[in-house]
Amino acid sequence: MKFSISSSIFSNKLQGLSKVLSSKTSLPILDNFLFEVTNGVLTITASDSENLMRTSLTLDECDGDGRFTISSRTILDATRELPEQPLLFDINLNSFAVCIKYQNGVYNFTAQSADEYPKNKEVVSPASIRIEANVLYNSLVRSLFATAQDELRPVMNGVFFDLSADGLSIVATDGHKLVKNKDHAIKSPEAKSFILPKKPATILKNFLQKDSTPIEIKFDDRNAEVYFTDGMLSCRLIEGKYPNYNSVIPQENPNQITIDRKGLISALRRVLPFASESSQLIRFHVEVGKLELSSEDLDFATSAKESLICDYNGIPMNIGFKGGAMSEILSNLDSDDVMIKLADPSRAGIVVPVVQPENEEILMLIMPMLLND
Repeated sequence: MKFSISSSIFSNKLQGLSKVLSSKTSLPILDNFLFEVTNGVLTITASDSENLMRTSLTLDECDGDGRFTISSRTILDATRELPEQPLLFDINLNSFAVCIKYQNGVYNFTAQSADEYPKNKEVVSPASIRIEANVLYNSLVRSLFATAQDELRPVMNGVFFDLSADGLSIVATDGHKLVKNKDHAIKSPEAKSFILPKKPATILKNFLQKDSTPIEIKFDDRNAEVYFTDGMLSCRLIEGKYPNYNSVIPQENPNQITIDRKGLISALRRVLPFASESSQLIRFHVEVGKLELSSEDLDFATSAKESLICDYNGIPMNIGFKGGAMSEILSNLDSDDVMIKLADPSRAGIVVPVVQPENEEILMLIMPMLLND
């Protein structure tokens, strides 16, 4: 069997799929990529037994069909440094001898049979969600930083998809910060939900096109399949009950700061190095027209203070936040201005963009830190 393909397209697909592979696997065959050629289309699959991703691309030339696997390390190293040019593959499907010819050279090595490669786990009686690629991409980008790494509460280690009659909420929280992306255009009369683990969510984010292409997610109680442009991702879901995230979101935070997002990020980065390295505590003192950030590290006798102009319609207040967490929240928003909604120094602060995307509602929550006044 012979076929030809662009080296750059081929290498880019392999680099993306390589994120699925695991360095620790009980099945040696999972160190390989699965190649399947059918009717002039090459489908490449990578799996770590819990996650499986495949992507397809049309071949420039092809004279037959077949299946085989190639060591991921071999093919990645062979194609990574090649400039853009045609690659001509010649595979003997009886001996699995592989010959790849390129402009100034040739590779010869041996492939393996595809018979032992595990098959995809089918989703049984699936529910489904249809969402635009750019909406899903932006929701994952905003959410992944807020997932936890908690062995005792594994449900916190993923991104929660909560579909109901009033919209689709995509949520992540580690107990200290929370992100909620709500799309009011995607609804279901029947409540459905699942928890997507962090690894497949990150891989999916890297494959999604930033356009309005429709993405279909099929899921049951244990597995999910995500169908996107020229490929699909299958993964095992996190089982368990996700915390009631709505119960921790304050309904009334009357003290509201409106401020330039990038200006606040820059000020936090200047003040944070002078805070205690262990706590990263930043004191927010807010009054009409002014926000003052301050930090100190008593162990090293360092401190910093900076004032910013803001719009504020509330009572003067001192409240503490973890500087690194607040910077992450602000960095994962897109709007020029943000609104920080406060109730009192002991209750969670809400950060929202002043201008919300169409049909969407973005909310980020951060728990306060105790101030020693």
